[in-house]
Amino acid sequence: MKKFFAFVLVLFFSATISAQKKELYQLSSHILDITTGKPAPDVVIRLEQLSENNTWSLVSRKTTDANGRVGDFLPYGEIKHQGTYKLVFETAPYFKRQQRDSFYPWIEVVFAISDNQHYHVPITVSPFGYATYKGN
Repeated sequence: MKKFFAFVLVLFFSATISAQKKELYQLSSHILDITTGKPAPDVVIRLEQLSENNTWSLVSRKTTDANGRVGDFLPYGEIKHQGTYKLVFETAPYFKRQQRDSFYPWIEVVFAISDNQHYHVPITVSPFGYATYKGN
């Protein structure tokens, strides 16, 4: 019986610590290469914010994971993130690694965050085109 209670206690504390470590983020993105039908890994994405004097400042620089995703832009918390942002997808190195020419050396997607909801900004890419939309 003591072993059972010890086991339950360990599970409870493990779950509590795990839940405390998981941080929620307001902004995420992913890239799908539509020429291959696969995610685009190892693509650098810069997040920049437009200031009141109309200049862009770097907020974060991330690299897509094996699934072409970045899920940890703009952590929720005390700071409100309303404003105008852009994600800059550095696509030229990705296509160069694949030994493919591309027309767009980078892709900029400008958008506005107006509330405290989650925003997902994905893109689909090919060497000579791209598309984006507001995901969830």
